[in-house]
Amino acid sequence: MPSVNRRVLPGFSLSLGYTVFYLTVLVLLPVLACFSKAASLTLGQFGAAVWTERTRAAYVLTFGTSFVAAVVNVFLGLLIAWVLVRYRFPGRRLMDSLIDLPLALPTAVGGLVYASLYVKKGWLGRYLVPLGIQAAYSRLAIVLVLVFIGLPFVVRTVQPVLEDLEAESEEAAASLGATRWQAFRRVILPPLYPALITGFALAFARSLGEYGSVVFVSGNMPYKTEIAPVLCSHWPCHMPSARWPSSTASTGRSPADCASGTRTCSAISAATAPPARSRRASPALAPARSGAGRSRPGVSSSPLRGERAP
Repeated sequence: MPSVNRRVLPGFSLSLGYTVFYLTVLVLLPVLACFSKAASLTLGQFGAAVWTERTRAAYVLTFGTSFVAAVVNVFLGLLIAWVLVRYRFPGRRLMDSLIDLPLALPTAVGGLVYASLYVKKGWLGRYLVPLGIQAAYSRLAIVLVLVFIGLPFVVRTVQPVLEDLEAESEEAAASLGATRWQAFRRVILPPLYPALITGFALAFARSLGEYGSVVFVSGNMPYKTEIAPVLCSHWPCHMPSARWPSSTASTGRSPADCASGTRTCSAISAATAPPARSRRASPALAPARSGAGRSRPGVSSSPLRGERAP
């Protein structure tokens, strides 16, 4: 009697093998690499790396700004999803497509745009800074870019649930004398709770690991605006050499690599700073510039002093 294949999905073995391989390469290997690196440290080294005053300040800032941004995204995402589902207006499809812009746009580009808008000479900063609102190189700037990054997760999670809600339930609540707020709170909102919680979790998780946009708008000041991903990227360069004598040897990072964060911040500051006004040269320095390259023997080349060299 021929054997009967009772599997529901044809090619189940191939699909399962591809899924396991995909998860192993993208998820398991990085996680194992993190655990193996942490296991190579002693308990004292691990504590010195993850529980210092600077790291605790970065943890508080990272989790606090991510939580605030996720809460803001829940309210904004619900409002935007409600407008897109319940109303028809010109430009609705364009607005719907722009919701996915933070997912397609490189996060570094978003950070540069926000830094250009909210600096003192920016389009919006010139009006906010005189009012005392520092929306660049501050904690407010971090929250703003995290809201921009996490908004699509809430909108795309709530929008399908709103589209599947039946209008008959709202009509029945209205026929029973319920106000619009009562119908929203008791009929519409309960089915949205799972979607809102899921969107909050996705936005919060996305904000925790955000690096590309925050590094351009935070200023990366230790104990003030330095987030945990930036601190991790510079590890163990922030560790004192007395407490971490083999930091360079244990990680394979040279002092030049450890200084890359400083050079990056300097380049960012130079790129976002307003251009310096050119000043005319002082008349006292004009003869020195005109005589540059012609020095007399025994006389110092300094333009301000005519002392003889020893």
